[in-house]
Order: sequence, then structure tokens, then C-alpha cells
Amino acid sequence: MEESLNATIDPACLQEPPLAIDVIKQLDVFDFCLYSMLTFMSCISLLLYLELCIFIYKKLPYPKKTTIVWINGAAPVIATMSCFGMWIPRAVMITDMTSNCYFAVVVYKVLVLIIEEFGGSSDFLKRFSGETFRINVGPCCCCCVCLPRVPIRLLFWLKLGALQYAILKTVLSVLAIVLWTNGNFDLSDLEITGTAIWINPFIGVLTIISLWPVAIIFMNTNSFLRSIKIVPKYAMYQLVLVLSQLQTSIINILALDGTIACAPPFSSQARGSMLSQQMMIMEMFIITLVNRCLYRRIYDKLPSETAHSEVYGLSRVNRTLILERDAGC
Repeated sequence: MEESLNATIDPACLQEPPLAIDVIKQLDVFDFCLYSMLTFMSCISLLLYLELCIFIYKKLPYPKKTTIVWINGAAPVIATMSCFGMWIPRAVMITDMTSNCYFAVVVYKVLVLIIEEFGGSSDFLKRFSGETFRINVGPCCCCCVCLPRVPIRLLFWLKLGALQYAILKTVLSVLAIVLWTNGNFDLSDLEITGTAIWINPFIGVLTIISLWPVAIIFMNTNSFLRSIKIVPKYAMYQLVLVLSQLQTSIINILALDGTIACAPPFSSQARGSMLSQQMMIMEMFIITLVNRCLYRRIYDKLPSETAHSEVYGLSRVNRTLILERDAGC
């Protein structure tokens, strides 16, 4: 017991993350092969994304192509930022903030994509005019079955609920980076006087609020969008959310708790961040490949009510008008 109390802690476990040159110097053969493979995977993810962007801009109309480019960029951007954070541990704060800000915009773009698949906001409102949407969906109210159904004219507020996260997340991230450079923002500082204990929970609340409108629109319209594989697309978006937000948070908590051991020159927190970056590169590489299969194709337009009448026969009124016109000729 006395020996454990008198044991000294390696100074490297208490210092800042190492510099990039220190990381390179301590790499052995296995680590060098691992870092090279992960870097190659992140580069391939970025190249596949650029090729997909060229295909989308040539084949798809505006504004749908812009929305799809934004959504498909989530995995490659996160992989690229994770690669920078892996090689430059002291830049993890900036790379993580960049990835999170980009994904905040993606959350709003997923909502916009679902609406654009119906032809835009005006066509969406016309298609579902007179109908109501259930709002007892996750992540807020999945258990509240007593909630009333709401009319679709509240679409503006649903879009605003998703957009606020993209704006406020970016503002708070810039504020966090400014405070971090001044030494006032530290993820390991859990005191009530610390800024991290106030900013991070507030961002978490904003995240939940933004995910709710997207889930409402998806759960009420996904049956109409089966032909364009909206369910696996939404699943990939949810997977990126879980991996980039929840998985990273769990690893950071384990590192702060000391569960992830210190391994000089990496402190416990720096080592947890490094493991998170490496896992993220592999996961985002796989998601990039799946998204390429889902989005690199051209879908026919959804059949509207007019197209439906053309396929299955015109209404009696239209038939009468056509017969009268032909008789007049």
C-alpha cells in the first residue's frame, strides 16, 4: 500500500499532447504501417468523395445536387480531420470542432433532402396538405404516445429547429476555440467554474432539439421514399452521428476517468483521443464506400398525383374535356 502511494507518475502522463515530430520519432514498424494505412484510407475516402461530387454535379439537378454533396461529405471530412488529429495531436481540438461543425450542417441538410425528394417545400406542403404528422418520435418524445398530431404547416418551425444547431454549434465552437487558446477551455476541467461544463451540455441540448425535427419528417414520409433507398441513407446519417458524437464522448470520458492508461509520450487523455481518431478513420472509410453505393445513381422522380392520374387513367372531368375538344376539332 505504501509503495503504491509513494509511486511516482510518469511526467509524460501529465503534460500536453506531444508534437507531431515526437509522434513520428517514437513510431516503430507496426505503428508506422498502421499510420500509413489509416492515412491511405482517409485519402481514398476523400478521392472517392471528389469523384462522387463530379458525378452528382453532372447528373443531378439543382438544388438537390448541392444537398447530396453536403451529406456525402460528412464521412470524408471527418476521416480527413481525424487523420490530421492523428498525426498532430495538439490540433485535435480544432480538427474535432471542424468535423462537428460540418456535421451540424449535415443534420439540417438531411431534412432538406427529404423535402427536396418531394419537389421542394411548396410541393411538399401541397402533397401533405390537410394531413397531420405524429411527433412522438426520438430522440425527444418517442415514449410520449399521448402527444397530438400536428399539421404540416408547421414545416417552417421544423426546418428552423434543425437549422439552429448548424448556426449555434458553429458559434459555440468558435467561442470554445478562442477560450482554448487563452487557456480557459479544458475538457478535463469539470469544475462548476469551468467553461467546458457549461458549453458542452448546452451543445448536447441543441443536438437533441435539432435531431427531433429530422426524425419527425423521416418517420412520417419514409414510406413514400422507399424507391430511392431513403431508409439506408438515413441509417448511414444516424451511424455517422453515433460514431462521431457518442463514441467520441465515451472514449473521452474513459480517458478522463483514467480507464485508458497513459502511454508516454501520450497522456491518458491524448491516448484516448488518438484511439478515437484511428477508429474514426476506419469507420468513416467504410461509410464512404456505402454512401457511394447509395448515392451514385440517378433516381426517377417520385410519382405525384398528376403523374399518378396519367398512369392509371385520367379523371372523368379531364376525359370529358378531351372528348369535347376532339369533337370540336
